[in-house]
Amino acid sequence: MDLFNSVQLKDIVQYNKVRDAELLEKVLSYIIGCTGNIITAFSISKFFKSEKRSASVDTIMNFMRYCEEAFLIYRAKRQDLKGKQILSTYDKFYVADHGIREALFGSNQRDINQVLENIVYMEALRRGYTVSIGKIGDKEIDFVLDRGSRRIYIQVTYLLASEDIVQREFGAYDSIEDNFPKYILSLDEFDFSRNGIIHKNPIEFLLMKEW
Repeated sequence: MDLFNSVQLKDIVQYNKVRDAELLEKVLSYIIGCTGNIITAFSISKFFKSEKRSASVDTIMNFMRYCEEAFLIYRAKRQDLKGKQILSTYDKFYVADHGIREALFGSNQRDINQVLENIVYMEALRRGYTVSIGKIGDKEIDFVLDRGSRRIYIQVTYLLASEDIVQREFGAYDSIEDNFPKYILSLDEFDFSRNGIIHKNPIEFLLMKEW
């Protein structure tokens, strides 16, 4: 935790003159604990209220921004794939270093689905893609990767362990009619590829020279 506290206290608390360092740590811990889930300042404030801790939405929004500017967390905005516009609410967040998450919550293994998502997200950024969350009707695509004229769709899950999960992951692409590559990433050894949708082990996918 020494590295975490050093980054937080020196780069965020001092630079932004934060008065309540404990609250900042709790906000950051909450975000890291909810990696890959929709998070809003209001939802964090509501959670703190249930814990008998007062925290205004404005303060939490500032703390979230400070953590982004310090490159501790990254925001993935949601994109309406039909209306072709970026949505202004309900973003998801990912953590820059899994070591921080490990230090805060113990083994990352218990949240392997979130960790896999986080790894794919950070590697996509490293490769120069703009990453958003795709929304189409009542369905959601984990990642929409854009770079120039290139686009890739990615669904990430731990295992395709039941037919319901298979239908959910592959079915997310039902309303997408373009011909850009569409992937399902899971740790299954069996190849579930179908209907032009490519299934890969995330390790194999991450090691690909070109996406």
